[in-house]
Amino acid sequence: MKELKNMRELKNIIFLSFLIFIASTLSLSAQGIVEQANEAYSAGDFQKAAELYQSAINEKGESSAVYYNLGNTYYRLNQIASALLNYERALLLDPGNKDIRFNLEIAKLKTVDKIEPVGEFFLTEWFDAIRNKASTNQWSTIAIVCFIVFIVCLFLFFFSRKTGLKKTGFYAGIGLLALCIVTNVFAYGQKKKLTHRNTAIIFSPTTTIKSTPDRSGTDLFILHEGTKVKITNKLGEWHEIETVDGNVGWIKNDEIEVI
Repeated sequence: MKELKNMRELKNIIFLSFLIFIASTLSLSAQGIVEQANEAYSAGDFQKAAELYQSAINEKGESSAVYYNLGNTYYRLNQIASALLNYERALLLDPGNKDIRFNLEIAKLKTVDKIEPVGEFFLTEWFDAIRNKASTNQWSTIAIVCFIVFIVCLFLFFFSRKTGLKKTGFYAGIGLLALCIVTNVFAYGQKKKLTHRNTAIIFSPTTTIKSTPDRSGTDLFILHEGTKVKITNKLGEWHEIETVDGNVGWIKNDEIEVI
């Protein structure tokens, strides 16, 4: 029985080692592809660079840096819709990155539709601006640190014999608890944006937005390649979309790409 148990443990160790080897190989492979893509980009072979960056994403998974490089590559190829799509995906993963935001705004200048967004309540804009300073992981880390320091403040309040330390622990604890709650809300908001992706980029050069999910629906307005829209509903081969100025209509699924 003991020998059988040892054999099972040995098999488990071998299997685990095999999995680690495969994971390491795939990671090195993806890294090698990114390096090849960087070399192709530097050499001016943007089409090859785009293919390699996309291959790296397919193998390794989503990466803000790779999406950003892919967006730059498509911009150099003058494929603006693809550039915008990848800049937006990069920004979802790294919302506080100023380089991504800057390049995204530059790419938007090449789109046809110049739609002015509907003004939001100033507190909502302020809230979103602060939330977008960091990613889900960054806000979560800040929340954990705040909670740990909050526990320290509780310790000071309950166990310190000095009145000054008790007051410091009490007021600092209240502030840290509030900050912990706020940062958790920010982390949840960023996480929701990643898991419930409801925005898209139009890839059709020109598309007519319909009043109903049918080709026979009334023509409402026209949108062009590169325009960002919000997805509000889905029915069969159609998506109901909303533009930043509040216009709503239906578009075929194959004319947009979800961010």
